[in-house]
Amino acid sequence: MKEISVLGLGYIGLPTASILATNGYIVKGVDVSPSVVDIINKGGIHIEEPGLKTLVQAAVNSGNLKAYIQPQQADVYILAVPTPITEDKRADLSYVEAAARSILPLLKHGDLVILESTSPPGTTVDFLCPILAESGLELGTDLFVAHCPERVLPGKIIKELIQNTRIIGGINEASARMSRDIYASFVEGDMHLTDATTAEMVKIMENTYRDVNIALANELARISPSLNINAWDVIRFANLHPRVNIHSPGPGVGGHCISVDPWFIVEKFPETARIISQARHINDFMPEFTYRMLLDTVKDIPNPKITLLGLTYKPDVDDIRESPALKLRELIEQNNDLRLAVYDPHVKHFDYELSGLEAAFKDSDCILLMVDHAEFKYINPRQVASIVRSRNVIDTRNALHRNDWTEAGFQVRLLGRDYAENKEAITRLTFLEDQLYSPV
Repeated sequence: MKEISVLGLGYIGLPTASILATNGYIVKGVDVSPSVVDIINKGGIHIEEPGLKTLVQAAVNSGNLKAYIQPQQADVYILAVPTPITEDKRADLSYVEAAARSILPLLKHGDLVILESTSPPGTTVDFLCPILAESGLELGTDLFVAHCPERVLPGKIIKELIQNTRIIGGINEASARMSRDIYASFVEGDMHLTDATTAEMVKIMENTYRDVNIALANELARISPSLNINAWDVIRFANLHPRVNIHSPGPGVGGHCISVDPWFIVEKFPETARIISQARHINDFMPEFTYRMLLDTVKDIPNPKITLLGLTYKPDVDDIRESPALKLRELIEQNNDLRLAVYDPHVKHFDYELSGLEAAFKDSDCILLMVDHAEFKYINPRQVASIVRSRNVIDTRNALHRNDWTEAGFQVRLLGRDYAENKEAITRLTFLEDQLYSPV
């Protein structure tokens, strides 16, 4: 099995295809975007990830990686397409279905299909397999199928694809073992074989654990100002206990995993997954909570200008998927009394006009830090003080040197320390809780 087709050349598909190509496989990458295909075939990249450009260039120059618009026949098909959620918080499996149907005419005896896309439990067996069965091949005997979810962190994707433990779930033992043999060509971490549904649930629960933990930290951040204490100190001291690991609070949870995957469980088990659902509501509420913190800060300033620092969902990447900064930007835009400037050194293309750093600060009345990019930690507050109109800062990530900004004349508010939410905000979250727990 020397020819592999990777469908979806995004944050996971492109690194995976490139690694496989540099390990001797003939890889036929597939993407629906002509521009993405053209960029990759020229040895370029369309996403920001350390080390990826060098890897792609090596794969393309070796002749082992080529990108196409349409699927090409291979021995192994890896589906690495998006699985977003709809507005009503249900899994959108249309990309998985489209990818599966696109390879149906190409499937032959002995082929292997691997779903890498994070999916609700049961997707491989109950959704993907019936589609693949339309090929006329007997699943598990003529055609082998597995779910092998990625478990990587943007910014460290290449390293973690190679070094992380891999969970490989087949529809039968033969499918799992065949998949393991493919990943064994580059994975240095342990590989554990299981069934497909267990593998799906493992990936979802990894992200759900983090989401619930962050929700706990966010509740603490909302409670602490009322007690005149610093949530960040509470977390730091609590985590000195050997069995405690509270995550950090923030203005919300973003990314295509943590903010999405828990809904896959809630969708399947709405009456049972109560803690998971409540955690999602808490974290989804944080952009609005941050917005209320902002309004309280500028309430006495006429026609205030807001400087939004950071659009991505995590630091030092260009990934804006499900970013809480996007939701906050929308709230600010809907308020005609507010003016807005947005600066993010990592985001090159966005549907809203981005400002340069100096232009973003000029005549600003409140600087709102949403992402702790490394660049933001070294901004000189004295230089900023000379060009803003009002000296206000809201730090949602505990990333700034508070004393430096205070000495430059700024009022610095820290999420989890300097703002007690108002009655209206509490009432809204209580409403969400009532809706969640109301009997059917």
